[in-house]
Amino acid sequence: MNERQRLKAILLEKSYRQGTFTLTSGKTSDFYIDGKQTTLSAEGAYLCGKLLFALIKEEKTPIQAVGGMTLGADPLVTAVSIVSYLEQAPIPAFIVRKEAKGHGTGNYIEGLKNMAAGCTVALIEDVVTTGGTLLKVIERVEAQGFKVGLVATVVEREEGGVKELARAGYRLKSIFTRTELLAP
Repeated sequence: MNERQRLKAILLEKSYRQGTFTLTSGKTSDFYIDGKQTTLSAEGAYLCGKLLFALIKEEKTPIQAVGGMTLGADPLVTAVSIVSYLEQAPIPAFIVRKEAKGHGTGNYIEGLKNMAAGCTVALIEDVVTTGGTLLKVIERVEAQGFKVGLVATVVEREEGGVKELARAGYRLKSIFTRTELLAP
């Protein structure tokens, strides 16, 4: 079993649920993918980090930092950063807050000291439905002067996220689409 197949097995075991669920987007769905159940497991985090780092390495423009919206992206950006270090191509991680910090610097972005001004970044998420979270992250990251070189997810639910991101000028890469994840 290769790393991608193993991650699929972990996602199906730990993260995939059937039933009736209300998603972050407000939509109702007959299935739910609780990505954190996978990304907070040691093996799941490592495999996500390894496979997302592989997507980062494919980019023509070098990616100089990896980040995403707290809380879903927190374990992912850490995993990617650690894998990048282990593979001798270190990329720092950063986290985008949902609300600006109410004290101190008032920043939306944590980890700025590790990032070169205006650098090219990868933005990642565990699960993408409509792309709304990633669009907020893109806006906040670009407002700080960074360039978005890659937008990626572990699972793309095939519910409009690719189209919304494309409409804004961004291509979404995924480790799995819903179809791929659920294929026997």
